[in-house]
Amino acid sequence: MNIPVSQKQYQLTRQEKAYRLELIEKAVVREPGPQEVLVRVHASSINRRDIMILRGDYPVAGREKVVPLSDGAGEVVAVGNGVTRVAPGDRVVGQFFQSWLEGRGLSSTGESALGGARDGMLAEYVTLREDGVLRYPAHLSFEEAATLPCAAVTAWNGLVTRGGLRAEDHVLLQGTGGVSIFGLQFAQAFGAQVVITSSKDDKLARARDLGASHLINYRETPDWTAAVLAATKGVGVHHVLEVGGVGTLKQSLAVLAHGGHIAIIGGLGGFGGDIPAANMIGRSMNVSGIFVGSRSDFEKMNLFIDRHRIKPVIDRVFDFADAPAAYLYMEHGNHFGKVVIRHS
Repeated sequence: MNIPVSQKQYQLTRQEKAYRLELIEKAVVREPGPQEVLVRVHASSINRRDIMILRGDYPVAGREKVVPLSDGAGEVVAVGNGVTRVAPGDRVVGQFFQSWLEGRGLSSTGESALGGARDGMLAEYVTLREDGVLRYPAHLSFEEAATLPCAAVTAWNGLVTRGGLRAEDHVLLQGTGGVSIFGLQFAQAFGAQVVITSSKDDKLARARDLGASHLINYRETPDWTAAVLAATKGVGVHHVLEVGGVGTLKQSLAVLAHGGHIAIIGGLGGFGGDIPAANMIGRSMNVSGIFVGSRSDFEKMNLFIDRHRIKPVIDRVFDFADAPAAYLYMEHGNHFGKVVIRHS
């Protein structure tokens, strides 16, 4: 394939604290160098992090301009010298942290994050290192694969890698955003029992259709501790994907089973709150901070998705020209699952 000279891409430009999102015409980044690949991006997806970056509420190493979005899928169109992992024509997905291959993350891991410290996927073409892209399950479309790098790997890391999810475990999921819905799909495939919260009954009904066992409307039941304990016959939950922050952490700790695990992923209500250290010790609780995951996590998750033929839940797909509308839709928080942008 002939590589075009120019491409369309979105760029965030700093305006005092926040950023302005604009569509620009720019040269294709460059021909791939040694161990690099050029990917034509066919789809990308938005995460809460992307909204925070746009607002200026998320650190991006002081960058004045950045191509947004960490998540995208496409086709390899050219490779540099020494590339062996992929070949032209392969359908691939980018990895959130380009340098985190396996094991523990390092203090420098954040410097390789797409859509923040490094230019991201909201472009027609991107150049990435070969070890920063992965083939994805063949039953997924570009749009479906584009949902995986952040939300799916985060849910997998929190429940499986760090949490050790097993059949018959009880799982508490908060809300119906991307991480929680992937958590629901993974838990259901493992044979676990899911308790899920939402402010809207129609979303709870959709979660039930995906396999959730117990539904809690937190508008009607803001103190849901008793409801969760009743749903688990007093045992409590073995896993929590904690996205609410200070508004939910206290209750999450209260409903955790002996030896259970809380994966702290976000803080929609802000961060803070008292940690009941004595109670945590007495009940052998585990609490982990989860920031996406490694390529090894991604690869294991892809095998699981392939084996169970899991299809990511996409709420809405926007055209590339309508990316600003996709941001607004995501910011309003009425989505169920993932918000995707189709590039071509």
